[in-house]
Amino acid sequence: MKLLSNLLKSPMFVIGMVLFIATILIALVGPLVYNVNTNQVSGPYAAPGTMGTWTDPQSGQIIQPYLLLGSDNMGRDNISLLIMGLRSSLYVGLLAGVIATTLGTLIGIYGGFRGGWIDDALNSVTNLFIVIPSFVVLILISSSLSNGRSLTLIGLIIGMTTWTWSARAVRAQSAALKSRDHISLARMNGDNTLVILVKHILPYLLSYVFMVFILQIASGILSEAAISMIGLGPLDTQSLGVILNDAKSNGALGDGVWWAFFPASIFITLIVFALYLINTSMEGVFNPRLRK
Repeated sequence: MKLLSNLLKSPMFVIGMVLFIATILIALVGPLVYNVNTNQVSGPYAAPGTMGTWTDPQSGQIIQPYLLLGSDNMGRDNISLLIMGLRSSLYVGLLAGVIATTLGTLIGIYGGFRGGWIDDALNSVTNLFIVIPSFVVLILISSSLSNGRSLTLIGLIIGMTTWTWSARAVRAQSAALKSRDHISLARMNGDNTLVILVKHILPYLLSYVFMVFILQIASGILSEAAISMIGLGPLDTQSLGVILNDAKSNGALGDGVWWAFFPASIFITLIVFALYLINTSMEGVFNPRLRK
């Protein structure tokens, strides 16, 4: 509670949390308060403020939705696409963040604690993945999966290719903790390596791991947007990156059709900005040197 109280005193943390919670609420509550319809309701790139027309296939009723942000190149309501795209991008970011943080934490904490040849071997593998640009690997894997490139698969690929810097960071913290007195006492009491890692080292690293997790979420969202922008994103759903790719591929940028790409760009910017604000404010609270 004391740490939470200190965090709430930070304007950066409050602003970041408000922005991030707002995006989550739009993704989760949006379909409940807004009639999300991804069918064609108007002509291509209908201007904001126009009326669309759509016939319900079940009732045969003609519905005329108000297109507050216009339509895309296929005549679909942009607000509906943004809500669906936001849900997809947050899902990819969370999935990639969980995978990358888990892999990086396990490899880093074990290698840093054990030391010796085990640490050297794990560090060599980590350095090998660092030398190879993760985005290039992401492009190669995505391009080889021309069929069945789902949202979950994109998240898995991003998580499996972005864990390296997490492992390096956690390894340094784990190596610094293994010489503490309470670790020596745990060894004298006969605790094995797994017990020491779980009970005596991981609790000290939880705040640090959580900050790493926040940055991995932001990295996952940016990676999905980047890979989708070049046409290698998910094939089964919408995402913010897919929206940007559709706008780029159909000339919206050159024709000045700002409603086709500007709202999606704003959402990506706000999410990443909010996560970096949260991470920076948490580092100022959890890091004693910065706090002083």
